[in-house]
Amino acid sequence: MSAADNPVIVKMPRPTIYVKELSRHARKRLLRHFLALDSGDRLLRFGSVLPDTLVTRYVEGLDFDRDTIFGVYDRKLRLLGAGHLAFAPREALPSMRAATTKERVAEFGVSVSTIARGMGVGTRLFERAAIHCRNADIDTLYVHCLSSNKVMMHIAKKAGMTIHRDYGEADAYLKLLPASPATVILEAMQEQVATLDYTLKANVRAALKWLGNLPGFKRK
Repeated sequence: MSAADNPVIVKMPRPTIYVKELSRHARKRLLRHFLALDSGDRLLRFGSVLPDTLVTRYVEGLDFDRDTIFGVYDRKLRLLGAGHLAFAPREALPSMRAATTKERVAEFGVSVSTIARGMGVGTRLFERAAIHCRNADIDTLYVHCLSSNKVMMHIAKKAGMTIHRDYGEADAYLKLLPASPATVILEAMQEQVATLDYTLKANVRAALKWLGNLPGFKRK
């Protein structure tokens, strides 16, 4: 068999994923991201197939002062993925009472657009959420999802989370190490780089839009 019969498969490197903390100014982009999810993805993200009206109500009710929400943008400033880190008293999650002595726990939910599957977006969002929890003096990161949510189960297993399955649903939690100077610096650097990346993308889009208004300019 010749070499031509065995073509070499070259794996292209994955693009670098920058995770940025979102503010209330990203609410419209979050809404577009969630509304673009099909019924299957809405089921996995919310536990039920929410209609557009309830998805809109969910986004409108997001509290950016209480919770922390992360996003991954593409070059067109579309959200490829969103991670919602909701903080709650330990008593609000009975299954977590024995898992921690801290007053608060954090629950994590994630969604990834179809075009971004397999890129590691969900994993990067989870990793960023875990570092943020450590720096916020949270030692338990909790996830509740359907057992059929293979992506979330993969992330949970990869992170070493303790998983409990019951009646088609799964509870998983990860015990986090305390914060350290390294984790504080790492989170600050990640946010700074992600903000720079977002700014560059926004400037490029603004420049292309301006050029597009010039006579004779054709945008590819």
